[in-house]
Amino acid sequence: MADLKALSEAIIRGDQKTAVEITKAAINENMGPEKILTEGLIAGMNVIGARFKKNEVYIPEVLIAARAMKMAMEILEPKLVAAGVKPVGKAMIGTVQGDLHDIGKNLVAMMLKGAGFEVIDMGVDVSPEKYVEQAKATGAQIIGMSALLTTTMPAMEKSIKALKDAGVKAKIMIGGAPVTQAYADKIGADGYSADAASAVDLAKSLI
Repeated sequence: MADLKALSEAIIRGDQKTAVEITKAAINENMGPEKILTEGLIAGMNVIGARFKKNEVYIPEVLIAARAMKMAMEILEPKLVAAGVKPVGKAMIGTVQGDLHDIGKNLVAMMLKGAGFEVIDMGVDVSPEKYVEQAKATGAQIIGMSALLTTTMPAMEKSIKALKDAGVKAKIMIGGAPVTQAYADKIGADGYSADAASAVDLAKSLI
């Protein structure tokens, strides 16, 4: 019998090989894909998220865990789709125009995937027009914007204004080193989070 506790532990350790093997074994035993996802993969990422918040692990460990989850997800995803398992929500995320930093954004995208969201990653240097176009095309419920430079923070304000002017109803959350809750309030964002694990909690509360 495939051991989902061992699967979540493999994710926590970032052990890709074991994570993939247990996922395959669980599928071969006709275990429900949603059970594998929640009790194996998401359970593991939740532990990493909690430890990250408490500074017990750091970005490298989170990235290694997320990579193990990604490998297991590649095997599991077709089964989830076939079983009609719906993601908890759809989130679109990108680094704003003029900013090419992506570690924070990638971390949030991975953590959101780890929490069961469908994630559309728009990459870096995303213009206000592109946010609007993609928001309309994907129907994302959450739009995440990241900026690491104080000089690119105004691009957040422009992008939020463009989305609101275009009548996009999605909830907008922002983050990045120079960003604060006060700034989020000032530019009309729906939320701000200081780290990737908190961003997941925020996204869940916004939908």
